[in-house]
Amino acid sequence: MVEITRLFWKKAFTADNFELGEINSADVDMNTWQIKSMFVNLTDESAQLLGFKQPFLGKITVCLPVSAVKNIADHAVLNQTFEQLRNLKQCKE
Repeated sequence: MVEITRLFWKKAFTADNFELGEINSADVDMNTWQIKSMFVNLTDESAQLLGFKQPFLGKITVCLPVSAVKNIADHAVLNQTFEQLRNLKQCKE
């Protein structure tokens, strides 16, 4: 078992070793106490390549379902390449 806050601020990399950003939060299903998704602050380069307009202050945050995560140790590794992430459905509440 891992304390949830240990996930925060870990860098997230795609399957093709592209730095996507840093994990800043997670969405927990209160009925099962399982993490459903993670929120990642994109790097400036990731945001630009994904077509987001960079805000003056702050970062672009995207929601990734846990099914997109391969493993987490010193950093998070996704099971999808950067190009595959373009087609990943947005997390919905």
